[in-house]
Amino acid sequence: MELKDLLNEKIFYYFNEISKIPRGSKNEIEIANYLEDFAKKRNLEVYKDKFNNILIKKEATSGYENIPSIVIQGHTDMVCEKNQNTVHDFSKDPIKLQVDGNFIKASGTTLGADNGIAVAYALALLDSNNLKHPKLEIFLTSDEEQGMGGASNFNYSKLESKIMLNIDTEEEGEFYVSCAGGARGIFTIPLTYKSNNYSNIFHIKIRGLIGGHSGMDIIKERANANKLLGRILNELNSNFDLALVKIWGGSKDNAIPRESDAIIATNSDFNELNNVINNLNQMFNKEYLGIEENIKLTIEVLNENIKKIISKEISNKIINLLFLHFNGIESMSKNINNLVESSLNLGVIESHKDKILFKSAIRSSVLTRKTLIIQKLYSLAKILNISFKSNADYPAWEYKKDSKIREICIKEYKKFANTEPKIKAVHAGLECGIISEKINNIDIISFGPNIFGAHTPEEKLDIKSTRRIYNFLIQLLENSKNYF
Repeated sequence: MELKDLLNEKIFYYFNEISKIPRGSKNEIEIANYLEDFAKKRNLEVYKDKFNNILIKKEATSGYENIPSIVIQGHTDMVCEKNQNTVHDFSKDPIKLQVDGNFIKASGTTLGADNGIAVAYALALLDSNNLKHPKLEIFLTSDEEQGMGGASNFNYSKLESKIMLNIDTEEEGEFYVSCAGGARGIFTIPLTYKSNNYSNIFHIKIRGLIGGHSGMDIIKERANANKLLGRILNELNSNFDLALVKIWGGSKDNAIPRESDAIIATNSDFNELNNVINNLNQMFNKEYLGIEENIKLTIEVLNENIKKIISKEISNKIINLLFLHFNGIESMSKNINNLVESSLNLGVIESHKDKILFKSAIRSSVLTRKTLIIQKLYSLAKILNISFKSNADYPAWEYKKDSKIREICIKEYKKFANTEPKIKAVHAGLECGIISEKINNIDIISFGPNIFGAHTPEEKLDIKSTRRIYNFLIQLLENSKNYF
């Protein structure tokens, strides 16, 4: 099967269409314009705000006029990750879709099924004239992946509905009713330089890690390339005289980093350092046996004339921060089995000419635990005499004991799939938390088709699952009149 064989189905046609449009976080203007034009061509009521959020309304079909309206909600932006050898400019290049068996994937980049499939479902619903449904409000937000800025800034007086279907989870048959809250953390270390008096320059690379979603995949305890780099540099710095030239790793704070790099200056020779790197390579692969398949550490000589290096004092601060920065699971839920309660992901080391930024994603379903993590990060900054700030705070979506839409989904999914759905909470930030805070008594549930490897270039969308969940969504809307 090829991609062209799927394009006669509306969901895959529209997923392919939006994949042609650059829509990384904070670059959603083109997709917002596309959606606005789409609605206007079909004489649908549409509202676009300055944050590139989109709200499209479609009136109820005959016989459904007295059924409560329903929000179909997702986000237009995607995580932009690529393999280091992949040539792709997310600001202008289309995502190149390809079919591999029962999956759609990209070519060396993230696919954007998170959350492009919600957009495709929405467009398919809006473009269909033979479906039965109550009034629909298609609410597609911007900037979900980098702080949920779209949902945070939307004017909620525009929404009428008190029922919402969020299409932003990634395991078929699992219905989510609660999610973690979160925040972003940023350490800043100003750079000072000195003349390079060292004789050798080396480039240390970490490759081969799986990576993943810093919320849903954190429980798998995969290796974090930035943290491994901290251990490598700490070991080298403890045994050799060295200074940093440059350091970088990861690209999104909400993705577990797969690759990290450091360039160092030292008088020590290649063989001495390479022995340490090889020993650490063996140690890391042993530590992550059964989790990571191929951690690869390398060091190579750089034959470049490096005149300036980062001062020894600042190099030590950077190495100490990387080594001491806690990462991964902080606590597990006391009420729900196998649910991470609180976590931290050191996702990005970002080098600038005058400073280095260390960006992390903080998550917790318990407000006081989230606050505790932030307080600990401030304390670490104080110990190291560096700057730290937290921002982009968003609330958890708390479990509701009584939920009519949950009851309806359970009944309808049993009929649809002849099996019990799983009712779950997720250790990831969904916009449901913000929306439930903004709209009193809104009744929300979240579900979606199978998506594997979200936030990584291995991301792939299950074709059959995508069809099934769309058909379930159609059934759910059609049968809504049986419950109201």
